[in-house]
Amino acid sequence: MPIDQEPRRRFLRQVLAIVPAASVASGTALTQAACSPSSQADGAPSSDTYHRVYFQAAEWRFLLAAVDRLIPEDEYGPGALKAGVPEFIDRQMETPYGHGRLWYMQGPFHPDQPAELGYQLNLLPRDIYRLGIKACDDWCAKRYAGKAFADLDIVAQEDVLARLEHGQIEFDAVPSQTFFSHLLRNTKEGFFADPIHGGNKGMIGWKMIGFPGARADFADWIDRPNVKYPYGPVSIDGRRA
Repeated sequence: MPIDQEPRRRFLRQVLAIVPAASVASGTALTQAACSPSSQADGAPSSDTYHRVYFQAAEWRFLLAAVDRLIPEDEYGPGALKAGVPEFIDRQMETPYGHGRLWYMQGPFHPDQPAELGYQLNLLPRDIYRLGIKACDDWCAKRYAGKAFADLDIVAQEDVLARLEHGQIEFDAVPSQTFFSHLLRNTKEGFFADPIHGGNKGMIGWKMIGFPGARADFADWIDRPNVKYPYGPVSIDGRRA
Protein backbone atom coordinates (compact mmCIF):
# COMPACT_ATOMS: atom_id res chain seq x y z
CA MET A 1 0.00 0.00 0.00
CA PRO A 2 1.07 3.63 -0.03
CA ILE A 3 4.60 3.58 1.25
CA ASP A 4 6.15 6.06 3.66
CA GLN A 5 9.13 6.28 5.98
CA GLU A 6 9.99 2.99 7.71
CA PRO A 7 7.28 0.93 5.89
CA ARG A 8 8.68 2.33 2.64
CA ARG A 9 12.21 1.29 3.55
CA ARG A 10 10.97 -2.18 4.48
CA PHE A 11 9.18 -2.37 1.14
CA LEU A 12 12.39 -1.47 -0.70
CA ARG A 13 14.36 -4.13 1.14
CA GLN A 14 11.72 -6.76 0.35
CA VAL A 15 11.61 -6.05 -3.37
CA LEU A 16 15.40 -6.09 -3.69
CA ALA A 17 15.09 -9.83 -4.19
CA ILE A 18 13.14 -9.33 -7.43
CA VAL A 19 15.53 -6.86 -9.02
CA PRO A 20 17.78 -9.34 -10.87
CA ALA A 21 14.77 -10.85 -12.64
CA ALA A 22 13.19 -7.48 -13.36
CA SER A 23 16.45 -6.05 -14.66
CA VAL A 24 16.46 -8.44 -17.62
CA ALA A 25 12.73 -8.51 -18.34
CA SER A 26 10.98 -7.70 -21.61
CA GLY A 27 13.33 -8.77 -24.39
CA THR A 28 15.43 -7.66 -27.31
CA ALA A 29 12.87 -5.55 -29.14
CA LEU A 30 12.24 -3.29 -26.17
CA THR A 31 15.96 -3.12 -25.40
CA GLN A 32 16.71 -1.87 -28.91
CA ALA A 33 13.92 0.69 -28.73
CA ALA A 34 15.15 1.94 -25.37
CA CYS A 35 18.67 2.37 -26.70
CA SER A 36 17.61 4.36 -29.76
CA PRO A 37 18.88 7.95 -30.25
CA SER A 38 15.56 9.33 -28.99
CA SER A 39 16.31 8.14 -25.46
CA GLN A 40 18.17 10.01 -22.74
CA ALA A 41 21.51 8.90 -21.36
CA ASP A 42 19.68 7.05 -18.59
CA GLY A 43 17.68 5.05 -21.11
CA ALA A 44 14.29 6.75 -20.56
CA PRO A 45 12.56 9.62 -22.33
CA SER A 46 12.27 12.83 -20.35
CA SER A 47 8.92 13.41 -18.65
CA ASP A 48 8.77 16.79 -20.38
CA THR A 49 9.18 15.31 -23.85
CA TYR A 50 7.66 11.87 -23.41
CA HIS A 51 4.82 11.05 -25.80
CA ARG A 52 2.37 8.44 -24.57
CA VAL A 53 2.13 5.31 -26.71
CA TYR A 54 -0.94 3.74 -25.12
CA PHE A 55 -2.63 5.62 -22.30
CA GLN A 56 -5.13 8.36 -23.06
CA ALA A 57 -5.04 11.72 -21.29
CA ALA A 58 -7.45 10.84 -18.46
CA GLU A 59 -5.78 7.45 -17.97
CA TRP A 60 -2.37 9.14 -17.82
CA ARG A 61 -3.55 11.50 -15.08
CA PHE A 62 -4.75 8.51 -13.06
CA LEU A 63 -1.46 6.69 -13.55
CA LEU A 64 0.65 9.68 -12.49
CA ALA A 65 -1.41 10.15 -9.34
CA ALA A 66 -1.58 6.44 -8.43
CA VAL A 67 2.11 5.58 -8.73
CA ASP A 68 2.97 8.75 -6.83
CA ARG A 69 1.00 7.38 -3.87
CA LEU A 70 2.44 3.87 -4.16
CA ILE A 71 6.07 5.05 -4.13
CA PRO A 72 6.08 8.71 -3.05
CA GLU A 73 9.12 10.92 -2.88
CA ASP A 74 10.25 11.48 0.70
CA GLU A 75 13.32 12.11 2.83
CA TYR A 76 14.75 8.73 1.82
CA GLY A 77 14.83 9.48 -1.87
CA PRO A 78 12.93 10.13 -5.12
CA GLY A 79 9.61 8.45 -5.84
CA ALA A 80 7.92 6.76 -8.77
CA LEU A 81 7.44 9.93 -10.79
CA LYS A 82 11.11 10.92 -10.85
CA ALA A 83 12.00 7.31 -11.58
CA GLY A 84 9.89 7.40 -14.75
CA VAL A 85 7.50 4.67 -13.61
CA PRO A 86 4.54 6.02 -15.64
CA GLU A 87 6.67 5.99 -18.79
CA PHE A 88 7.81 2.45 -18.03
CA ILE A 89 4.22 1.20 -17.63
CA ASP A 90 3.05 3.02 -20.76
CA ARG A 91 5.80 1.45 -22.84
CA GLN A 92 5.08 -1.98 -21.40
CA MET A 93 1.56 -1.81 -22.84
CA GLU A 94 3.06 -2.09 -26.35
CA THR A 95 5.31 -5.04 -25.54
CA PRO A 96 4.43 -8.77 -25.67
CA TYR A 97 3.57 -8.45 -21.98
CA GLY A 98 1.00 -5.74 -22.58
CA HIS A 99 -0.57 -7.75 -25.40
CA GLY A 100 -0.74 -10.91 -23.31
CA ARG A 101 1.68 -12.88 -25.46
CA LEU A 102 3.76 -14.18 -22.57
CA TRP A 103 1.23 -16.75 -21.36
CA TYR A 104 -1.57 -18.93 -22.64
CA MET A 105 -4.66 -16.85 -23.44
CA GLN A 106 -6.98 -19.28 -25.21
CA GLY A 107 -9.02 -20.46 -22.22
CA PRO A 108 -10.94 -22.02 -20.69
CA PHE A 109 -10.60 -19.49 -17.88
CA HIS A 110 -11.32 -20.24 -14.22
CA PRO A 111 -11.11 -16.93 -12.29
CA ASP A 112 -12.00 -18.61 -8.99
CA GLN A 113 -8.95 -20.87 -9.04
CA PRO A 114 -5.89 -20.17 -6.82
CA ALA A 115 -3.31 -17.76 -8.24
CA GLU A 116 -0.74 -20.56 -8.21
CA LEU A 117 -2.51 -22.04 -11.24
CA GLY A 118 -1.62 -19.00 -13.33
CA TYR A 119 -3.45 -16.11 -14.92
CA GLN A 120 -7.16 -16.91 -15.22
CA LEU A 121 -8.74 -13.95 -17.03
CA ASN A 122 -9.37 -13.33 -20.73
CA LEU A 123 -8.19 -9.70 -20.36
CA LEU A 124 -4.85 -8.47 -21.66
CA PRO A 125 -2.79 -6.34 -19.24
CA ARG A 126 -3.48 -3.28 -21.40
CA ASP A 127 -7.20 -4.02 -21.14
CA ILE A 128 -6.98 -4.41 -17.37
CA TYR A 129 -5.55 -0.90 -17.17
CA ARG A 130 -8.05 0.65 -19.57
CA LEU A 131 -11.07 -0.94 -17.92
CA GLY A 132 -9.74 -0.60 -14.38
CA ILE A 133 -8.86 3.08 -14.64
CA LYS A 134 -12.25 3.97 -16.10
CA ALA A 135 -14.06 1.92 -13.47
CA CYS A 136 -12.04 3.55 -10.69
CA ASP A 137 -12.63 7.07 -12.00
CA ASP A 138 -16.34 6.33 -12.37
CA TRP A 139 -16.50 5.01 -8.80
CA CYS A 140 -14.67 8.08 -7.50
CA ALA A 141 -17.01 10.39 -9.43
CA LYS A 142 -20.02 8.85 -7.73
CA ARG A 143 -18.46 8.99 -4.27
CA TYR A 144 -16.62 12.31 -4.46
CA ALA A 145 -19.01 14.70 -6.21
CA GLY A 146 -17.86 14.11 -9.75
CA LYS A 147 -14.11 14.08 -9.08
CA ALA A 148 -11.83 11.63 -10.85
CA PHE A 149 -9.14 9.80 -8.84
CA ALA A 150 -6.43 12.25 -9.89
CA ASP A 151 -8.48 15.18 -8.54
CA LEU A 152 -8.80 13.76 -5.02
CA ASP A 153 -6.62 14.80 -2.12
CA ILE A 154 -3.88 12.47 -0.93
CA VAL A 155 -5.90 11.00 1.94
CA ALA A 156 -8.78 10.12 -0.36
CA GLN A 157 -6.47 8.67 -3.00
CA GLU A 158 -4.79 6.41 -0.46
CA ASP A 159 -8.17 5.30 0.83
CA VAL A 160 -9.26 4.36 -2.69
CA LEU A 161 -6.03 2.42 -3.31
CA ALA A 162 -6.47 0.56 -0.02
CA ARG A 163 -10.01 -0.41 -1.01
CA LEU A 164 -8.76 -1.63 -4.39
CA GLU A 165 -5.99 -3.65 -2.75
CA HIS A 166 -8.46 -5.49 -0.53
CA GLY A 167 -11.13 -5.92 -3.18
CA GLN A 168 -13.59 -3.68 -1.36
CA ILE A 169 -14.75 -1.96 -4.56
CA GLU A 170 -16.66 -3.94 -7.16
CA PHE A 171 -16.05 -3.23 -10.83
CA ASP A 172 -18.12 -4.80 -13.59
CA ALA A 173 -15.44 -5.30 -16.24
CA VAL A 174 -12.39 -6.31 -14.17
CA PRO A 175 -11.85 -7.38 -10.53
CA SER A 176 -10.61 -4.34 -8.63
CA GLN A 177 -8.05 -6.43 -6.75
CA THR A 178 -6.63 -7.73 -10.03
CA PHE A 179 -6.37 -4.19 -11.36
CA PHE A 180 -4.54 -3.04 -8.22
CA SER A 181 -2.15 -6.01 -8.24
CA HIS A 182 -1.09 -5.22 -11.82
CA LEU A 183 -0.64 -1.56 -10.96
CA LEU A 184 1.45 -2.26 -7.87
CA ARG A 185 3.59 -4.93 -9.53
CA ASN A 186 4.30 -2.78 -12.58
CA THR A 187 5.10 0.20 -10.33
CA LYS A 188 7.71 -1.88 -8.49
CA GLU A 189 9.13 -3.08 -11.80
CA GLY A 190 9.33 0.44 -13.18
CA PHE A 191 11.18 1.62 -10.09
CA PHE A 192 13.74 -1.20 -10.06
CA ALA A 193 14.05 -2.57 -13.62
CA ASP A 194 17.07 -1.80 -15.75
CA PRO A 195 16.79 1.75 -17.19
CA ILE A 196 16.83 0.39 -20.73
CA HIS A 197 13.14 -0.45 -20.20
CA GLY A 198 12.12 3.16 -19.55
CA GLY A 199 11.95 3.44 -15.76
CA ASN A 200 14.49 3.68 -12.94
CA LYS A 201 15.79 6.93 -14.43
CA GLY A 202 19.33 7.68 -13.40
CA MET A 203 19.21 4.28 -11.66
CA ILE A 204 17.72 6.05 -8.64
CA GLY A 205 15.93 2.89 -7.51
CA TRP A 206 19.17 0.94 -7.53
CA LYS A 207 21.16 3.69 -5.82
CA MET A 208 18.56 3.95 -3.07
CA ILE A 209 19.01 0.31 -2.07
CA GLY A 210 22.70 -0.07 -3.01
CA PHE A 211 22.08 -2.50 -5.88
CA PRO A 212 25.12 -2.64 -8.24
CA GLY A 213 23.11 -3.38 -11.37
CA ALA A 214 24.49 -5.53 -14.16
CA ARG A 215 28.15 -5.57 -13.14
CA ALA A 216 29.72 -8.75 -14.46
CA ASP A 217 32.66 -9.22 -12.11
CA PHE A 218 32.60 -9.24 -8.31
CA ALA A 219 35.67 -11.46 -7.83
CA ASP A 220 37.53 -8.79 -5.87
CA TRP A 221 34.73 -8.63 -3.31
CA ILE A 222 34.02 -12.29 -2.63
CA ASP A 223 36.29 -12.31 0.43
CA ARG A 224 35.00 -9.03 1.87
CA PRO A 225 31.81 -9.89 3.77
CA ASN A 226 29.81 -6.99 5.26
CA VAL A 227 31.92 -4.42 3.41
CA LYS A 228 29.87 -1.84 1.52
CA TYR A 229 30.32 -2.10 -2.23
CA PRO A 230 31.81 1.28 -3.25
CA TYR A 231 30.92 1.45 -6.94
CA GLY A 232 27.71 2.78 -8.47
CA PRO A 233 25.26 0.71 -10.52
CA VAL A 234 25.69 -0.20 -14.18
CA SER A 235 22.94 -0.75 -16.75
CA ILE A 236 22.79 -3.83 -18.97
CA ASP A 237 24.00 -1.72 -21.88
CA GLY A 238 27.02 -0.45 -19.93
CA ARG A 239 25.79 2.96 -18.84
CA ARG A 240 26.72 4.03 -15.33
CA ALA A 241 24.85 6.14 -12.81
